[in-house]
Order: sequence, then structure tokens, then C-alpha cells
Amino acid sequence: MARADGRTRGNIEELPSGGYRVRVYAGLDPLTKRPHYLRETVPAGPRARREAERSRTRLLAQIDERKNPRTNATINQLMDHWLDVLDVDTSTKRGYVNKINKHIRPNLGNIAVGKVDVELLDLFYAQLKKCRDHCHGRRYVQHRTAHNHVCDEHVDSRCEPPQPGRCRACKRACREHRCKGLADSTVRQIHWILSGALSRAVRWGWIGVNPADHAEPPSLPHPDPQPPSPTEAARIVNDSWAHDPEWGALIWITMTSGARRAEMCALRIRHFDDENGVLTLGRAIYKDDNGELQEKDTKTHQQRRVVLDPESCDVLREHINRLRARVKKLDIDLSPDAYLFSPAPDCRVARNPDAITRRYDRMAERLGIKTTFHRLRHYSATELILAGVNVRAVAGRLGHGGGGATTLRVYAAWTSEADQRAAAALSARMPPRPDSKSGKPPETIDKSNAEPAD
Repeated sequence: MARADGRTRGNIEELPSGGYRVRVYAGLDPLTKRPHYLRETVPAGPRARREAERSRTRLLAQIDERKNPRTNATINQLMDHWLDVLDVDTSTKRGYVNKINKHIRPNLGNIAVGKVDVELLDLFYAQLKKCRDHCHGRRYVQHRTAHNHVCDEHVDSRCEPPQPGRCRACKRACREHRCKGLADSTVRQIHWILSGALSRAVRWGWIGVNPADHAEPPSLPHPDPQPPSPTEAARIVNDSWAHDPEWGALIWITMTSGARRAEMCALRIRHFDDENGVLTLGRAIYKDDNGELQEKDTKTHQQRRVVLDPESCDVLREHINRLRARVKKLDIDLSPDAYLFSPAPDCRVARNPDAITRRYDRMAERLGIKTTFHRLRHYSATELILAGVNVRAVAGRLGHGGGGATTLRVYAAWTSEADQRAAAALSARMPPRPDSKSGKPPETIDKSNAEPAD
């Protein structure tokens, strides 16, 4: 039998093994409303009793300084409560839920909130950077889907060597898992999710301090915008126009306005001021929890007006005329609330932003250009800055805040033409170059004794 050694505050029990169990009352659990105790076990040894006394003193000090965990709740319970009170956009919350379910719950979900420390978080981030599938070093076949499927779709014979760029069966074949870590930016997002949830746990009185404040996530990744080159941009525009004038108009306006894909999907006829050549960007399309397309504010919750060049205005006028001709076949008029880019004949349904991305990716793959739809914004910012447009004006067109800091740091790519102009400007300010033989400035060299030129 264990022997209890009572104290006014705290309890030390001697175990049959010769060790000691320390238990200190820490108030009511705010989640379960039951008594909450801090416990610690000291292994047997000649100084076990002394270590148990020190352990009790340390636990009491934590309680007095309010640095002790005040609940036995797990990370899973914390995430559930945090998501219930989280006030963010639906699309943002969906991204949080995906990262929580894929990365946080499988690795930290069953751990008590009070046992999460800096070391545990640092090890967790290192694991994410090593393998995004949390293989922990085990070998297995990585299937492409959880549904019933054929792992190898080759009917006659397999390609040797595999050709995933050409053969569809090779591309879709299940293969042995290879570790691939998460990007630093994704690990940082997971860190901020944990930090926000643990910060709320501190406010709720679940824990005394936030261990994420001292954890070290990956450093901020260096921005590396890679917009399409002017030649690639021309190929993209020409190909889009050749296949579908409406698709070509969407690509053209995205390039010249710098709008986001969700903002392009939310554009309506009334958002284009034909007389003044102004496009108003104030809404965005997103998918709700049921997968239905809905409208919301822009990413920065601000409305902005973008002036279009005459060529872009002509593109929109021609596009709207095509829409009028299309709806006229249905014996209806084109409403001012009709969407500028719509898959429906009556233009009353918005385009799916994900569908735009998929179509653009297929076009880029067909053209052999490594790019994404979002990099059209990079292209717009880079070309405007290269043309000498004020950074604040560029930031206003793109919908950035901070006086253009984000525009310069993320979206303005290095261009050789601008760098050549900078080199020429610096060269004009340099002093005359000394003669390579005499080491004297050119104006001090006596040219009377110089050898005549051939």
C-alpha cells in the first residue's frame, strides 16, 4: 500500500517501488469543472524523498505565480473550442481546418495542453519540414486516392523507364512513399494557428504561459516572384484568344488590372464604368462549407477603382457586346447585375475560381510555360514598376496596404532592363577611369609623345 504523507498544501505518496508521487491541488478545471491536480512522479533512489519535496515546492511555486496548466484538456479539445470562437472569413477558416486536421491533430491532438512546451513544438516543426505525410521513417506504398482504384493502369506493358510527363498511366501510378517536407511558409502558418489557439488558452485560464511565444518557426521565406516574361505573356494572351474570346478577355483584364482570381469572378456589368474607363473591384467569390459559390468582401475588405487603358476598355466593350448577343438568343436583356465572366448563358452564375486555375494550368502546361494564374499579378506589378509608375499607385491597383511595402517585397521581380538602367545611371556619376598603364586620370596624360595610331 502507498503511504500518504499529508501536508497543508500538496501531497506526497510513497510508492511500493520506493519512489514518490507528488500531487498538488490547482483549483477547478475550467473545462470539466472538476478538481484539477498537478502530479509528478519521482523514481526510487537515495535522494528520492528530497527530490519529492523539491518537486512539491516547484509545483506550488507554479501555482502561486499562475504559470501552471489549469486543465487536463488536450490539443484536440483546444482546437475545437478555438474554432468555435474564431472570427475569420469562411475560406480562411477552411484553410485552418485543413491544416489542423492533416497536421496538428494526428501529431499533437492527444497531448494535454499543459504538456506542450517549446521543445515539443520545435521538434514538431522539424518533422513537418522533413515529411508532410508524417511517415516517421516507415516505408509504404503511397496511394493517390483513398477510394478503390487500380494502382498501375498500364494495360499492355509498363513504360521503362516511367514517363510521367507523357504517359497518363505512369503519372497516375501509385508508388513508394518519398518524404517531401512542407514549405517554410506552410510551417509558419501552422505555427501561427497553434500560437493563436494557445494564446486563447492563456486568456481562458487553461495554461499560464504560451509556449509558442518562445518556439522558433522557420524564418520568413525570401520572396521570389517569377512573373511571365513579356514573350511568355504574349504567348499566353494569343493562345487564350485563339481558343475562346471570353477566356482571352479574362486573361487580358487580369494582366492589365492586377485583380485576384476571386475578384475577377465577382465582376458584374455595372462594375465597369464605360464612360470613364474605370473598373471597380469590391467583391470576391468563394466556396462556403457546403461547396456553394458565395460573394464576400475582397481579401483586404476594401473597394478599389482601377483605371483601364483604352485597349483594355475596348476588350471589355467587345466582350459585353458578345454577352448581349448571347443572352438575346434567350429573349432576355443583359442585366447590369450580370456577371462579366460567367459559364451560364444568362450570365447569372459566377465562375468558380478553382475552375479558372485549373484551366490556366492546363493552358500553361500545353504551352510549356512554368507559371500560375496568380503570377499574372506579379507580371502586372513588375511591368508597372519597370515603366516607372509610382509604387503607391501600383499598390493601390493591386489592393495592397502598407504604402507599397508588400508590393516591393513580394510582387516586384528583378528585371534586367531596370538593372541596366541603374548601372548606366551609376556609371554616369563615376569619376574618369585612370589609364591602365600610367595609373593617371585621362586628362593628366601627356598625349604629345603618344605613338601615332596606325
